[in-house]
Amino acid sequence: MGLVETKSLRFAGPPRKLLLTSGRRLGPVSLAYETYGVLNNERSNAILVCHALSGDAHAAGINGEGQQGWWEAMIGSGKAFDTNKWFIICSNVIGGCKGSTGPFSVNLQTKKPYALEFPVITIADMVEAQRRLINYLGIERLFCVVGGSMGGMQVLQWVSSYPERVHSAIPIAAAWRHPPQQIAFNEVIRQAIMADPAWRKGSYYGLGQPKKGLAIARMIGHITFMSDQSMEEKFSRKLKNGDYSFEFTDDFEVDGYLRYRRDNFVKRFDANSYLYITKAMDYFDLSGENFLSDMKKQTPAFW
Repeated sequence: MGLVETKSLRFAGPPRKLLLTSGRRLGPVSLAYETYGVLNNERSNAILVCHALSGDAHAAGINGEGQQGWWEAMIGSGKAFDTNKWFIICSNVIGGCKGSTGPFSVNLQTKKPYALEFPVITIADMVEAQRRLINYLGIERLFCVVGGSMGGMQVLQWVSSYPERVHSAIPIAAAWRHPPQQIAFNEVIRQAIMADPAWRKGSYYGLGQPKKGLAIARMIGHITFMSDQSMEEKFSRKLKNGDYSFEFTDDFEVDGYLRYRRDNFVKRFDANSYLYITKAMDYFDLSGENFLSDMKKQTPAFW
């Protein structure tokens, strides 16, 4: 697949702002998205791909910055999600920092970035924004919704909130809610960011983001992404240079892995977005009352 363009849908302008699970309203909202393949005449071949925590709308092909999509191995001609047959859609979630409205976005009322004035969002809110995109594209029913980790949570939310609009679903490595231990890890992640003096209570835009806090947060996050067994198989106690340095350096391969992930992440992700998205994942619980099921009674089926 060659060069792809990231597009943007703008909706929920005043006074019809997007009603969030929290009861607050957000608008206008921009949703960055990319599409691959061609939508057929029946509009029946659409597949929505949902990204994980640190992902974005650029799932396949090469974007204007020369970056390859995060799921390039799966999306394209002759691949698992064959663009000769399927019309693939991927959008950056609201609350993110890759083109969709999030805490870094300018609040039109204050003319400054939202920062912590941005409302807390949920997985259900992310899916509601995606629903607006699907409606805009003229698609009544998705053939499939697929995603891993937080993307898998979005898949489960789609099936729960809009079962009539999803033919099939593929949630990967996702749970219907976080256990208390994961919630605890995420709180430590958020506290690591907020403990960095450069965080400035979220108002760091234009001053440089809290890189140290965000770096530590990402290292903690990567530990939670892998099981003890998988870390043993991948790293064990292998040394990077064959012997101990007897200094506070990355002696072990697992040390180097965490530092590499840390250093790359702080270059491309917003610290406040990390706070909001981890909170959204902690709130996700399909055993509870589904707020959007009530909203559907008030919202036209086709926006």
